[in-house]
Amino acid sequence: MSFNPAKEWEGYLSPTPFKEYAARYADFFRMRRDGGIVELRLHTNDGPYVHSAAAHNAWTRVWQDVGNDPDNQVLIITGTGDKWFTGNAETMNPKPAAELHPDHIFQRMIHGWKLIESFVNNIDIPTISAVNGPGMHTEFAVMCDITLSAPNADFMDPHFWLGSPPGDGQGMALQALLGAKRAAYYIYAAKPIPASKALEWGLINDVLPRGPLLERAWDLARFRAANKTQRSGSG
Repeated sequence: MSFNPAKEWEGYLSPTPFKEYAARYADFFRMRRDGGIVELRLHTNDGPYVHSAAAHNAWTRVWQDVGNDPDNQVLIITGTGDKWFTGNAETMNPKPAAELHPDHIFQRMIHGWKLIESFVNNIDIPTISAVNGPGMHTEFAVMCDITLSAPNADFMDPHFWLGSPPGDGQGMALQALLGAKRAAYYIYAAKPIPASKALEWGLINDVLPRGPLLERAWDLARFRAANKTQRSGSG
């Protein structure tokens, strides 16, 4: 019989149930779970994900609920359709960053910082990403233990190009994985790194056709789930 802390410890506050947090974040992620493997698929109206300020904030919270659920043994992150991520620069950045209220800028930066803090500190299970196409905000994809990519995906930090300072999660991920000097060039030039070059430099682990990409992620997750010894992963 498995240990049930809710029955053993008076006043114990149970983690948020899967069905509850899956519904809470349904506007941003479609979730499914099978055999301890939980898949989070970025989407907007079941099509390619379109970035928004609300979603940026939700990311910092979803990692907490996923990481706190003891029934999650492996996490898979992917996108919808042929794009990892889409966005409207004019919607997200209606005017130059220099004209925004300082509190507005601070709140947006906090979301970027907390995204990284939450992902690293709250998820202690193996993580796999399947980057299904081009798009930005790939920091939590490349920070996964294993990162798979479609051939046409790319990886970049667009902040300097958009008129705001680099240094949030995407920049930190590139610095950690590519080294400070190489990362600085791609950050300040706002240059995309194609999947083939990302593989050569160790930013990702493999490049696969989009068709079998997600199934390969599930194969790896099933292998890990079948051989689990404890909840452990780099986040």
